[in-house]
Amino acid sequence: MSVRPFHKVVLDNGIRVVMEEIPSVKSASVGIWVEVGSRDETETEAGLAHFVEHMFFKGTLRRSAQEIAQEMDGLGGELNAFTSRETTAFYANVIEEHLPKAVDLLADLFRHSVFPSVEIEREKRVVLEEINMVEDDPEDLIYDLHTANVWRGNPIGRPILGDVKVIRSIARRQIRDFLSRRYRPERMVISVAGRFHRSALIKQLNRLFRTFDPRPERPGLGVFRRPPVANGRLFLRPKKLEQAHLCLGLPGLPLTHRDRYGIYALSLLLGGGMSSRLFQEIREKRGLVYSIYSHHVGFQDAGMLTVYAASSPKAVRQVVQLTLRELRRLRERGVHRDELLRAVNQMKGGILLSLESTNSRMSRLAKDEIYFGRYFSLEETLREINRVSKRQVERLSDRLFEPRQLSLTVLGPIGSSARPFEALLAG
Repeated sequence: MSVRPFHKVVLDNGIRVVMEEIPSVKSASVGIWVEVGSRDETETEAGLAHFVEHMFFKGTLRRSAQEIAQEMDGLGGELNAFTSRETTAFYANVIEEHLPKAVDLLADLFRHSVFPSVEIEREKRVVLEEINMVEDDPEDLIYDLHTANVWRGNPIGRPILGDVKVIRSIARRQIRDFLSRRYRPERMVISVAGRFHRSALIKQLNRLFRTFDPRPERPGLGVFRRPPVANGRLFLRPKKLEQAHLCLGLPGLPLTHRDRYGIYALSLLLGGGMSSRLFQEIREKRGLVYSIYSHHVGFQDAGMLTVYAASSPKAVRQVVQLTLRELRRLRERGVHRDELLRAVNQMKGGILLSLESTNSRMSRLAKDEIYFGRYFSLEETLREINRVSKRQVERLSDRLFEPRQLSLTVLGPIGSSARPFEALLAG
């Protein structure tokens, strides 16, 4: 009888735990995921989800910030966290024998952080410097500008790092209030992948989280996400740089859409590697760029397919023109079977290579649970990828590559006149 590697349990207070045992490795990754991100903030909270994530590392009832860092270093592992538009995650990667200590440390951060006022003031300066770093990194900045351009008027379009004025005004009571409203057991998933003792782990998690408030939320304090509507068109941000950076965007698909692997394939053959159409046409044949690629990002209720490129200011208009031409060609002439096969193999290779990492597996488990409420085995995933067809990809390109749906964001030494780019978008 084969051993089932995946297990799911629900703790006494409603927190979901998903686990994948991998006997062949000597390590394990554990993550605490919360279904709250920057899109769940009000305008006066812009950046609070990310700031709160930082503050969990600034001391608990049992450990100082320095002791937290020293303890994880002493285990020879990694402790980190991140905030996205829809989730916040805290995770640790350690060797098998240190997993119980890592779980204890994560639970302590999550349940007993004290958020000292002096640390809040210090961390404000840290986050403001992080915002300044984005301003100095054109590739990061252009994505923030482009997302705001496409989804203007919706919280999902705001930068994850938040608004400078909001960050400067954050107070301890605001952090506490945000946590009590947003960090609820029913929105939490604990994900574990690697080598571990399952029964002992479940017993430890129940003990560490048993006092976490399982009561129902008060009416009106839940997370209410407004589906974003793509309404951007053209946004120019003059900035003194050596290159002009651009993002050309099209509506994509929600992360759970049945055609999700089809749009991943479409993005890959358009600009997903060295053999992709955009790379070959714009970099290899013409030498107009060093970097050009496309990717699709999916959310709960929306998605966006984006082409990014950086070129000399003199060439940026031509790069946009050639990119639009490739989009038209793909829509009008369809997909070659050999390029579709390459894209399908790229997807399968990426997934199989990611399985070498317990952290990747842990993240995959959590996302499956959050977005689908179920586990997808490797075999099932590969079957879905193999079902991607020429007809499906061509149907998607015909539907999504509609000129009226295009959004263009340009950053760099481009002047203030929008007329040349407006003419390109007008076709």
